[in-house]
Amino acid sequence: MAVHTAADEYRRAKLYFESKAYSEAAHILAGVLAEEPANLSVRLLLARSYYHSAQLRNAEAELIRILEADPAEDYARLMLGRTLERQGRAAKARPHLRLAAAMAGESA
Repeated sequence: MAVHTAADEYRRAKLYFESKAYSEAAHILAGVLAEEPANLSVRLLLARSYYHSAQLRNAEAELIRILEADPAEDYARLMLGRTLERQGRAAKARPHLRLAAAMAGESA
């Protein structure tokens, strides 16, 4: 019986994500995150998986956790803005999108 490490599971989740099997990727990544809760790469891919599988509240929660740990994570900031927009919360999204654009050196 093969033993899968968190790294193996992360690679497997990336394959699911790249195949657009976002719900499956999220399921695997939730398990990896339970083993490695401080791993922001895992958390970001989990947030992306949630976003693409329309689990927007879960995506929002993960993105907020990422930004609490690393406020300078501009991609997470952009994704949070887009996630809020997709939920119809444009006013709440706007500051995140502006900040993400400024962090990336773009005009808002």
